[in-house]
Amino acid sequence: MNTIRKQDIILAGVGGQGILSIAFVVDNAALKEGLNVKQAEVHGMAQRGGAVQSHLRLSSGRIWSDLIPRGGADLILSVEPLEALRYLDFLKPDGRIIASSNPFVNIPDYPDRDEVLAKIKKVPGSLVVDSEKLAKDAGNSRAQNTVMLGAASKHLIVSEEHLKDYIRVLFEKRGERILEANLKAFELGKAAAE
Repeated sequence: MNTIRKQDIILAGVGGQGILSIAFVVDNAALKEGLNVKQAEVHGMAQRGGAVQSHLRLSSGRIWSDLIPRGGADLILSVEPLEALRYLDFLKPDGRIIASSNPFVNIPDYPDRDEVLAKIKKVPGSLVVDSEKLAKDAGNSRAQNTVMLGAASKHLIVSEEHLKDYIRVLFEKRGERILEANLKAFELGKAAAE
């Protein structure tokens, strides 16, 4: 009997955090492994600071819709903690959240950071990662998205090898220093998740 490999992921953050770069890497890794991929994305009103989310649906079987139904997401991967909470009603009862602990305070009434993180940590299997510190440790403060991808890597149905292949494709044109910083950011995120 053939078992279908399937995963529904919501990527969340704000404009400028590299959500679509994460989507590019995961989508291409999935395609490399022969999976079907559907992606739907919503961009914020502003290039930087507006909410951005992407529905990624990966499956060895047919995918009927671009959108993940409420209660259907296996994983919420968020580069911004408040944005992770925005999509809680999409999470399966046994789904998990992997979120950055670093808020992007773009509204005057941004809630208390500790309260936001406490709500995330109430979700069984959730993981909160200091992506800002790890990105700086990797040598590129803009690599928080790659840190978060590394933190999520063991929970994805695509191989780490293929994720790294497409990190290379995405960043090699920006120079060796940027590429190496992103590969290191991935490794630091992965280590933080263990």
